[in-house]
Amino acid sequence: MSLLIQMMRMMRTIVALSLLAMAAHPQKGAASPAAQEGAVHAQMRNVTYHFTDRVSVRIVSLAGALVPTTAGHWPVFDDKSSFNIYVDAARILVLPSDLAGVLNSYIFAGRDAPLKDVSITVEKGHLKIKGKLHSKGDIPFETVASLSADPDGRVRLHTEKVKALHVPVKGLMDLFGVEIDDLIENGKVAGVEAQKDDLLLNLEQVLPPPHIHGPVTDIHAAGGFIVSVIGKPDKNSGTPASSNFMAYKGNKLQFGKLLMNDADLTIIDLDPQDPLDFFLDRYKDQLVAGYSKITASFGLRVFMKDFAKLQPPPHTSARR
Repeated sequence: MSLLIQMMRMMRTIVALSLLAMAAHPQKGAASPAAQEGAVHAQMRNVTYHFTDRVSVRIVSLAGALVPTTAGHWPVFDDKSSFNIYVDAARILVLPSDLAGVLNSYIFAGRDAPLKDVSITVEKGHLKIKGKLHSKGDIPFETVASLSADPDGRVRLHTEKVKALHVPVKGLMDLFGVEIDDLIENGKVAGVEAQKDDLLLNLEQVLPPPHIHGPVTDIHAAGGFIVSVIGKPDKNSGTPASSNFMAYKGNKLQFGKLLMNDADLTIIDLDPQDPLDFFLDRYKDQLVAGYSKITASFGLRVFMKDFAKLQPPPHTSARR
């Protein structure tokens, strides 16, 4: 009997170790988040994607899926919180002014935020950040920082030079004091962690919805943009797109009164001379300004007018 008990214990140990190994090293055939129930496969090329009227990104290329945030539901264009964008591979450009918009209107938007009126420019491959220390009586500060991708997929902002009132300061924490540590520890600044003189940004949390999920594998400043690669590097992402579009396929997708089963929707730029300028909050106006076609297999092709070219012109910042 004792031998049988020992054998059973050994078997339980082997099973437990096997499960731990599978968790640490997923099998190649394991389903990715983009393969979840209700996920709509997505592909984008040469798209300026607006999150808000102050925040947008330039999607050079993206392969992934729209994944419902609620089980048993589907992505709804009219409800940005109904889905997240899971990325397998993407190359995304961000204007420094848009990153500043994220900081001002989203991350440091609270009354007790330590920073206000942040502006960002790219200089010699580094970010030059200026603003006001709201918690210190709105005194001006400026810092020079470098960008890098951390192994855990977050963005590291490493400060190299810091000045307040044009006087050099030892480091970021000496500049901010204890306030920013307290804010981050109390969860008032979502997606931001302070490590000595570095800030770690989690793009899944710092950007407004629909949230983008996927590890940042490379990030750097070049050509006036912040260039980020998410997920597996796309060998073709550096080449110009032959057309500007967003394509969605599979499962259910809803926009307005239309609910597509086995979705087959492609949104195409009416003017291919510049990126497709898309704003989810105003997509209805863009639809009305364009036209649609039905394919032989009942797919929908929507030829959409750029958001910035709508009449009357919307109140938004200029885009490249």
